[in-house]
Amino acid sequence: MSGTKPHRLIPTDSRIENLERHVQALMQELHRARYEQRRETLTDSLTGLGNHLALVNSFSEAQKATAKGAVPPALLLLNLDGFKALKNSAGHAAADQVLVTVAMRIRSAVRENDVVTRLGGDEFAVLLPATPLSRATAVGNRILAALEPNIDLGNNSVRCGASLGLRTAEAHHTLEDLLQEADLALEESKNEGRNKLKVFDPATLHARQLQRQIVGELRDAIHTDQLVLFYQPIVELATGRIEGCEALVRWRHPVHGLIMPDQFIPIAEATGLIAELGRWVLRTAVGQLRQWRDNPVTEQHRFSMRINVSAGDLQSLEFVDDVNEVLAEESLAPELLVLELTESAIIQNNELDRYTLASLRKLGVGLEIDDFGAGYSSMGYLRKLPVDRVKVDRQFVKDLGNDPSQLGFLAAIQEVIRSCGLEGVWEGIETAEQAEALRSIGCASGQGYYFGRPLPEAEFTEQLSRLQTWPA
Repeated sequence: MSGTKPHRLIPTDSRIENLERHVQALMQELHRARYEQRRETLTDSLTGLGNHLALVNSFSEAQKATAKGAVPPALLLLNLDGFKALKNSAGHAAADQVLVTVAMRIRSAVRENDVVTRLGGDEFAVLLPATPLSRATAVGNRILAALEPNIDLGNNSVRCGASLGLRTAEAHHTLEDLLQEADLALEESKNEGRNKLKVFDPATLHARQLQRQIVGELRDAIHTDQLVLFYQPIVELATGRIEGCEALVRWRHPVHGLIMPDQFIPIAEATGLIAELGRWVLRTAVGQLRQWRDNPVTEQHRFSMRINVSAGDLQSLEFVDDVNEVLAEESLAPELLVLELTESAIIQNNELDRYTLASLRKLGVGLEIDDFGAGYSSMGYLRKLPVDRVKVDRQFVKDLGNDPSQLGFLAAIQEVIRSCGLEGVWEGIETAEQAEALRSIGCASGQGYYFGRPLPEAEFTEQLSRLQTWPA
């Protein structure tokens, strides 16, 4: 007999069953791993909400449903008001706690099938499948209400409202289109005071597109001689002699004709193009003054050039250098340049503004408050600001002659200006009677249509060549 033991035979069916169970277990583990990986791919790690990829997938599904006849989806875009300041003051841990709480509150305010996502920072998006505008608005207002109570941070509590933009999708929309247009509505909410829900208005998109077009064209205009300066005289009331002229920019658009500054200056300020535009005005105006002083037919007039300066110029470290450089290039004394600044530009009185104003004053250029009385109208700050002149807004002159008490009121303003050691320039003079009334109370200088309207260089030069006093 053989000494080996016989092998124990396992029934074939049992081996197959064990193998199947093992394969099933491996498949289940693989599915769990894939599910977990997919969940992590679609989830914001801090809040547990969906992320941008989750929004992409949900929007794709909603648009497919729309193609089959469902109501289009809507998108709510949300930013927390004052979150950056909160993060700076309370710290990153507290800011994260706020974001987690906000995520929970948004979830509690929406419907079961609405998809809540965090796109990054304090920006959240809620996709509402098959939702008309009225119902989406109701959901948005519920979110605002849910965010109203203070958030407990342990040792203190904070209130963290939100601004919301709402856009309902259309058949042609991509997710990028929808996000962009909801973002425009969100900006409108912030501009109107925050903690509001704003619905996208197509006019807003049109205005933004027009603004982008204007910015591009304006940048080209600066370099292609489309911009021109008009000049308006500033006159000594006692003698009629010209003591200065204000340079006023115009845009000769090749299609739209002459465009006035109130149509493009605000856009230049809002888009950061104002600095480039301001440098062009500075160089062109100072260069023109040099030409008038060198021209035999205009050299008898000894007057200053006045140009308008934006708040952005005061915030530019290069502005003082630009002014100094231009004056040096044209060999002009600094006092021949007067910079006109609006009240709103200088009333902020921050450190950089003070530095710029002090540097300009040290350089020797004239500084003038423009449109005084149209804004803050605070007499108190006149003594504190390093300015030489005050240009009084035209609104004070327009009623002169109609209201018997107006002249006494203007005399009081003139006395305050003089008591502060400043010179006054009065805008909006349109008649000889207004000019004489202001002269009679000691006002020294005036500007307005009575003396002359803004004229292009050639016409203003012609006036300088033949006039000794103004008006003509």
